[in-house]
Amino acid sequence: MVAVVFGARGNVGRHVADGLLAAGEQVRAVSRTPAAGLTPGWEAVAADLDRPETLPAALDGADKVFLYGMLDPRKPYDIEKVAAAATVAGIRQVVLLSSVSVLNPDADHPVPRLNRTIEQAIQRSGMDWTFLRPGTFATNTRTWWAESIRTDNVVRLPYPLAQSAPVHEKDIAAIAVTALTEPGHSHQAYTIYGAESLTLQRQVEHIGEALGRRIRIEHVSDEQARAEVGRTMHPVVAEAIVSQWAAANGVPVLTSVIAEKVTGTPAHTYAQWAVDHSDDFR
Repeated sequence: MVAVVFGARGNVGRHVADGLLAAGEQVRAVSRTPAAGLTPGWEAVAADLDRPETLPAALDGADKVFLYGMLDPRKPYDIEKVAAAATVAGIRQVVLLSSVSVLNPDADHPVPRLNRTIEQAIQRSGMDWTFLRPGTFATNTRTWWAESIRTDNVVRLPYPLAQSAPVHEKDIAAIAVTALTEPGHSHQAYTIYGAESLTLQRQVEHIGEALGRRIRIEHVSDEQARAEVGRTMHPVVAEAIVSQWAAANGVPVLTSVIAEKVTGTPAHTYAQWAVDHSDDFR
């Protein structure tokens, strides 16, 4: 049977597709723009969760799906139509990339609200499900800081000593691959934090070490930080991120060993992530 990976050109999806292929699965890599030729062995298919009419062809003959949740509130999709298409196609198993924000009952901004809706629809669908709920993606730091590092060799922060536990996208993907290929993960929701709590300053230092130079940190106000983050993220998300930094200023945050527990392989460190992505900051 076929394993369908939506968002196969994304930060997590491409590693899921590669991991499934390495595990011997037949992989159908789905994206708005097919990734033909990028990875030998992928069946590259064009489809869009925003366009339900494209889904039957992408799901035909498949039995399992990797699906991303609402990572950007500016790009919602109709989960009821997606779940209906999967059910009609005979999909038996879905692994959903959700968000740790769904665990906060008081969080009412778009990301937790929309991801809760997606999780609930999948639970009602009758398919076997596994939910992955990551905290801070390590790739967020590339989104926030890469341009200023490349152009000015600086990172502008309101709280350099704020801590977070960034998760390498490879660890999220490895958990997804394990859930899709091994028994024991049905109806499980995994909260995924990185294995170490680091200050933002230390994260910048790790990037500098990967580049072989010191990166300057410039202190900015909360308002300036919201504007800086808001250049690449929805303003509501930017507000939430800066608020998280304020709350975690000088405070260690939750970490986890869930990646190692599920996959049997220790999680990647942020220093390893910085080396993997060093070219993004050059």
